[in-house]
Amino acid sequence: MLSCDICGETVSSEPDMKAHLTVHMENEVICPFCKLSGVNYDEMCFHIETAHFEQNELERNFERINTIQYGTSDNRKDSSLQCRADINSSVHSACASNQPKISAQSLPEDGTLKHKDFYSENLTESRKFLKSTERQSDRTKIKESIYETMYSPPECPFCEKIEDNSQDMETHVKTKHADLLDTPLEGVNRVQCSRDLELAQQLQQEEDRKRRSQESRQEMEEFQKLQRQYGLDNSGGYKQQQLRNMEIEVNRGRMHPSEFHRRKADMMESLAIGVDDGKTKTSGIMEALYTYYQNAATDVRRVWLSAGVDHFHSSFGDKGWGCGYRNFQMLLSSLLQNDAYDDSLKGMSVPCIPKIQSMIEDAWKEGFDPQGASQLNNRLQGTKAWIGACEIYTLLTSLRIKCRIVDFHKSTGPLGTHPRLFEWILSYYASEREGSPKAVCTSKPPIYLQHQGHSRTVVGIEERKNRTLCLLVFDPGCPSREMQKLLKQDMEVSSLKQLRKFVGNLKHKQYQIVAVEGVLSSEEKIARRQASQVFTAEKIP
Repeated sequence: MLSCDICGETVSSEPDMKAHLTVHMENEVICPFCKLSGVNYDEMCFHIETAHFEQNELERNFERINTIQYGTSDNRKDSSLQCRADINSSVHSACASNQPKISAQSLPEDGTLKHKDFYSENLTESRKFLKSTERQSDRTKIKESIYETMYSPPECPFCEKIEDNSQDMETHVKTKHADLLDTPLEGVNRVQCSRDLELAQQLQQEEDRKRRSQESRQEMEEFQKLQRQYGLDNSGGYKQQQLRNMEIEVNRGRMHPSEFHRRKADMMESLAIGVDDGKTKTSGIMEALYTYYQNAATDVRRVWLSAGVDHFHSSFGDKGWGCGYRNFQMLLSSLLQNDAYDDSLKGMSVPCIPKIQSMIEDAWKEGFDPQGASQLNNRLQGTKAWIGACEIYTLLTSLRIKCRIVDFHKSTGPLGTHPRLFEWILSYYASEREGSPKAVCTSKPPIYLQHQGHSRTVVGIEERKNRTLCLLVFDPGCPSREMQKLLKQDMEVSSLKQLRKFVGNLKHKQYQIVAVEGVLSSEEKIARRQASQVFTAEKIP
């Protein structure tokens, strides 16, 4: 029995095989890989198996590589035979797709296929060579060539480890990097979460930037507000404010232009000589109070009054910031009436506010209170800067007036009250009391009283029938028309309401007082100037 190498059909005799082959040979044989033609079937088989073996094998079936690589020896043999059969099938398909050009008569009588450039001996040797590739060594070489061409050792995408084969690599990834294996949905979610986090961070950064900008703006506004409040905003001082406010009064029809020019002239004269013009002063109040307490005030058991003092109130030029200066004018007006201070205050009059500012600057230049001077930029003239107990102490000491600062730095009674403050003031005024008259007019100067945002002058203290204490204070915020009501012979009790301050009326967190105690020698002045380098105050409690 004979078998056809093209289709595998078996025939019983050689003539039948020739007839069978005629069907195959009527078509022109063309190489399916490089389009070679003009050769017979056996020559084409030899050409494909020698020139295109690897290309044909890989294109036909990629899975067969694994079978060749991992299968048993029997399987490898079967695969090699199958590969040969596939090549024949590929050639057969290529031949069947073309029009026939070779007839049966073109075959020799011996049934062999010949070409003018080839002999049967050569074809026989070629066929033997092809069959020899079925041997184990040749199959191994083919396998290694294909493996080297298509395969490189698999590398882990996470740690770059190299394994011998894909199965080992799959096991490695699943065991070593299971936490990195995401499903598609998990991957999308992770990307989305990352984007959301980035957006949230950007929004937070923008919000922080806006918050910092707003805080910075608020701090600047608060700082500017404090500058305005304490007169450090470079908007001018007493003179500028006086003129500006008088112009407003004229524009509103509350001041005649002639009055404006008259007041302006008086102000300029006062500033030139440095003496207060007296337009805000009210004198004689202490004498009127002494008379009132002697003849009336049935609810008062006893009262102690300071030495004579004039009341000064704020004007157009210092409204809103001049209380410290006006209280100094009140205190100084009392000292000027006391012969004990003539040596220190010889030839002085009550100065105007710009002059007081100049006097404090001079004290700073002498070396008093350098810390306070620094806080106020060593400058008061031409500003609306507030002054407090430290500046009053500095100015009095520079004038050789002996005084002390007492700091009532916290509440000493219920509901934030300061009963210790009242007791201290009582002991100050009642120390030289002789006898027990109802009204005592002492020789003690008034007391400068400071709290946050305002200052006043204490001119006396009442002891009520129920043993409670009540301070009598002059407030620079009280205008002259109200103070002049105290000068009437038939003074009403209601008029005293603006002077009286009971324990329950003083509830600020902290109070400071400046109390005058006499005159300093030149040596004592120098010692106090040195002590003021680090300013301290007596604290109660």
